[in-house]
Amino acid sequence: MFGLHPNAEIGYLTAFQDDIFKAIISLGGGSSGGGGGGGAASGVRATLNDLLERLPENFSMFDIEARAQPLYEGASAPYVIVAVQECERMNALLDEIRRALVELRKGLDGSLNMSEPMEDLSTALSINQVPGRNPFHKCNWEKYAWPSKRSLSSWFQDLLRRVDQFTKWSSTLETPLSIWLPGIFNPMAVLTAIMQVTARSTGLPLDKMAVDTHVTTMMQPAEATAYPENGMYAHGLFMEGARWATGEEAGDPVVVGTTPTAGFITESRLKQLLPPMPLLYLRAVPVQPTWIPSSVGYLRQNPEVYECPVYVTTFRGHTYIFLATMRTREAASKWTLAGCALVLQEDD
Repeated sequence: MFGLHPNAEIGYLTAFQDDIFKAIISLGGGSSGGGGGGGAASGVRATLNDLLERLPENFSMFDIEARAQPLYEGASAPYVIVAVQECERMNALLDEIRRALVELRKGLDGSLNMSEPMEDLSTALSINQVPGRNPFHKCNWEKYAWPSKRSLSSWFQDLLRRVDQFTKWSSTLETPLSIWLPGIFNPMAVLTAIMQVTARSTGLPLDKMAVDTHVTTMMQPAEATAYPENGMYAHGLFMEGARWATGEEAGDPVVVGTTPTAGFITESRLKQLLPPMPLLYLRAVPVQPTWIPSSVGYLRQNPEVYECPVYVTTFRGHTYIFLATMRTREAASKWTLAGCALVLQEDD
């Protein structure tokens, strides 16, 4: 009736099941705080020690700033600023995680009295939940982090991968050939940096620029061997509500700038809820007179383009980032009814 793919029902039932089990686990784990039984306490202690052991060291902002200072006047300055800001935000998150875990360990050892935030942290660790996911908890890591629906174990793996990206980027402050966009605290800052760099190199006014999205023929970030024209490659995104045609199905490549692009939005395959996207080519372009400004970005009014919303998580809502321009052979209204969107993260 609404034009949704059968996968929508699978996704709904899966989310419904997850919500039920999360509620059961939350209710069952609510009494397993630091003062709970020996089994619960030992499980919390094991999780705590594991997280502390694997928690990376903070970034040395003094060294990073020293490397960044001479680059602030260069062409890549906006990208350098993004890298520095991302490392600062990661340091704030690592500080909070380390402080909370060390404090809870002292509480479990009897060195400190167990406070309410420590009890809340203990409860979250016991049910594999990111502290702060429960809005009534006083211990909150999520306010320092990024929007996510992942469990604690999966979320922590995501954190380690983000640290790895920032470590490589900050070691030289050389712009990556392809950026893992889901690993950025503020993805919109990357889009702004792309427009700033292009505006400086072309002399175009920054307030009259937007970002076009082209889907490349590359599936792996290692395939990117050179920087694209007036933009950046990004990887790690997924499509929900449809999929992107690749391979022979995509047809002949079309070169945009110096980058071969191919494919179009097409129907999902059954049981493939979040098919991965090829590398995206995010390209800064001047705003055309026919484009209509809106609260979510410029609307192109091109029947061959579906303005696809991009979100951080499948929750969508407040995690919206920007509109991606995706090529379509069918009416864009079909994909609007199908709820087609790009998301940066799988649920777990």
